Amino acid sequence: MLFAPEKLYFKLISALFLVFVAVNFGFAQKKKAPLKTTTKQPSKNQPLVKKTSSVKEKNTKSVPKMTRAEEKRLAEIKRVETARRREAEESRRRAALEAQRRREQAIREAQARKLNFERGLRTETVDNILGDNPDGEDLEVRRAAINALGSHAGTVVVLEPQTGRILTIVNQDWAIRKSFKPCSTIKLVTAFAGLNENLISQDGNITQKSFAMNLDDALAYSNNGYFQRVGSNLGGQKMVSYARILGLGEPTGLNVEGETGGRVPFNNNNARIYSHGDDFEVTPLQLAVLVSAISNGGRLIVPQIPRTKIEKANFRGYMKRQINLPPNTLQRIIPGMIGAASYGTARRGVDSALEIAGKTGSCIGQGSWVGLFASVAPIENPRLAVVVMTRGQSERGKYAAAIAGSIYDALRNRLKIGGGKTLAKLPLQLKPQSKVDAKTSAELDDGEDDDTDDNGTVRQGKKGDVTTAPVKPMVNPVPKTTGKTNQKQTPLFPPIVITKKDEITRPRIVIKNRR
Repeated sequence: MLFAPEKLYFKLISALFLVFVAVNFGFAQKKKAPLKTTTKQPSKNQPLVKKTSSVKEKNTKSVPKMTRAEEKRLAEIKRVETARRREAEESRRRAALEAQRRREQAIREAQARKLNFERGLRTETVDNILGDNPDGEDLEVRRAAINALGSHAGTVVVLEPQTGRILTIVNQDWAIRKSFKPCSTIKLVTAFAGLNENLISQDGNITQKSFAMNLDDALAYSNNGYFQRVGSNLGGQKMVSYARILGLGEPTGLNVEGETGGRVPFNNNNARIYSHGDDFEVTPLQLAVLVSAISNGGRLIVPQIPRTKIEKANFRGYMKRQINLPPNTLQRIIPGMIGAASYGTARRGVDSALEIAGKTGSCIGQGSWVGLFASVAPIENPRLAVVVMTRGQSERGKYAAAIAGSIYDALRNRLKIGGGKTLAKLPLQLKPQSKVDAKTSAELDDGEDDDTDDNGTVRQGKKGDVTTAPVKPMVNPVPKTTGKTNQKQTPLFPPIVITKKDEITRPRIVIKNRR
């Protein structure tokens, strides 16, 4: 079948157009393909790490490589910095070691000084004892005192509290010629003043304000707060006047040269003067006279050492003065002193069966701890007054009490009569009635062994503390009659003929007045 020429021509033109379109379309696709790969946007879930890495690659490619000289210089800088850092660390290490060495050296030197000081006290004690003049002393008593003192640095005074006869003074230099802080033994003076000024009632309670302890337990356990409370109402001036009444602040009158009178505070109202004895200085001999006056009815004896046979044979007692105050004022102090020996601060050191009454003291004075125990026995008819004072880092009043306890035990036979019965038959009114339970007693047992203030807080064996608030001093307290101080030595006993019955407690010689 033959086609028309127009139709053939139209088909040819259409075929050429299709070829042209196909060729142009393929060329366009080739050009657009690389453009799509470079401008392709990241998907939402695809991170931008590739873009960042590409930037880094571009930056890296843009940084020129270091030369060999620059690499060596950088390495040298790093080496120097490392050396400097190591040197600084080594310097710090050496400084720390040096500081530690200095601290250890300082500790060793302090320990050496302390040890040398302790040795010095003991050496001084031994030298002083070797230099003592024992003429006129009772050698049995002296031997017992030296044995009891042992290796402690200290001094011992033993005398007859009713006559003033010195039985022995071990380390006379410390007992007579030097004075020391009285520590808690000053509470005897505070108690005496408080009773006479009606600041302490006869049942032992503080009249101005209630306190968890009475006088007996406060003395037995050496409670600082109780006596600071009493002292704050008393005042420093009155405290000093009562201390002088009891013989402090003046020599006792012992027939030995070089006796010091100690000192009393001047214009000091600090609460510690009533509890710790701050600004007071006393000799152990003065304390022996003080506790003797408490036990013998208020006679302030003059201690004497009979040197010769004639003096021994004719020995008699003398007193400086009679304390002209109600007898029950001094007697009221005794139960607390008995309590210290039976259940208080001295209970582990003495035999309470011997009816010892005493007061411990522990404080820091003159560069070391001071331990004190001033005592008499038996309290109903006192035959011996024993005062022990020790010095050293480990010394306390309870250890001084143990030394005194050893002396009493060695001289036990002197506290007995022919039948072997002890003289000590404690009257009912002198037996302390403790209001402190066993648990609180255990807590208070070592309460004195410090040199800190006490704010009056007292344990009662229950949960919590009973705290007493500070008390203001009384305005113009009414002074009590104290009597005139008679400095002249007067006979201790009036002229009497001694009977056989009296030989137990009285001198054998008929007493005559001394001119």
